[in-house]
Amino acid sequence: MVIESRASATSPALVLRRWCADDLDALLAAYRDPVLRRWTRVPATTAAEGRQWLDRVRDDWDDGSRYSFAVLEDGADGPRLVANVVLKGAAPDRPAAEVGYWTASWARGRGIAPRAVTMVSRWAFDRFEALERLDLLHQVDNVASCRVAQKSGYLFQEVLPARPPFPLDGHRHTLTAP
Repeated sequence: MVIESRASATSPALVLRRWCADDLDALLAAYRDPVLRRWTRVPATTAAEGRQWLDRVRDDWDDGSRYSFAVLEDGADGPRLVANVVLKGAAPDRPAAEVGYWTASWARGRGIAPRAVTMVSRWAFDRFEALERLDLLHQVDNVASCRVAQKSGYLFQEVLPARPPFPLDGHRHTLTAP
């Protein structure tokens, strides 16, 4: 499964594809960032953890529970991992699912997260006919995620009470089917 965007005058093309074993080094490089580790529940900081992470996202895709995409951007040295975007809880008969993402430190602030979230959101609505709504959740102090939600067309809906493993309340943003 591959989803591609076109390059524009201001943005290189993005490619969303399934994660593979060859992504291990790039995954570990992304998780060296303490900011990324702060916002994720299951970081991959060692080769063993990275392999487990990649095995889990492959298994989740195969059983249809989650669809995780490596987000790649063309660079001078070829494609480079810049983000992860995931669709959680989608099923043929479910009206709602959740979108999540992270962006590698070297790719932040360039609009990659909103573009990847928009791409996976369109894919989700096209793939799952019963899907009526996508949620994007984040902790209240994650201001960058609030901006990504807004730039991706997700509207703020409510404040959610804190729930483990997140210590603070959260925001729920939604995008409805076109």
